[in-house]
Amino acid sequence: MKSSITPVRREVVIRRAVARDAKRLTQLVRGSRAYEGHFAAMVADYRVGSDYIEAHRVFAAVDTGASVGRVLGFYSLVLMPPELDLLFVEDRTQGRGIGRLLIDHMKSEARAAGLDRVRVVSHPPAEGFYRSVGALRTGTARANPPAVAWDRPELEFLIP
Repeated sequence: MKSSITPVRREVVIRRAVARDAKRLTQLVRGSRAYEGHFAAMVADYRVGSDYIEAHRVFAAVDTGASVGRVLGFYSLVLMPPELDLLFVEDRTQGRGIGRLLIDHMKSEARAAGLDRVRVVSHPPAEGFYRSVGALRTGTARANPPAVAWDRPELEFLIP
């Protein structure tokens, strides 16, 4: 696997996630305010394992100002079929452009992999974010209980 570090801000870089990041990535998923209330059951037992990190293109946004390089967010790009599988940004750092930086990086990775589009099945509260960074609504992914008890917006990024 190619390991790259891409500077995206003075204090934040995007780098390939490694096995030791698994616990922090899991914390970001389980601790997300977007999954409170009736959405909580979906992520309560969710785990981002080292096997997942090794099998997919998982990248982390890291605060270089922190002494240990704290992970602020991450995404996972699955190539076959092309899909943005996960994207999470730490709640207290949302609104600082980290999600947008992760999306820009994902598009670059998709382009480098020869993809012309990337599908996203969005958590309903995140649809506005995805649309604001260029995703187009293509349909609705129907609920699939017990794993997912609600319909979700389906979107697509076109990769020029």
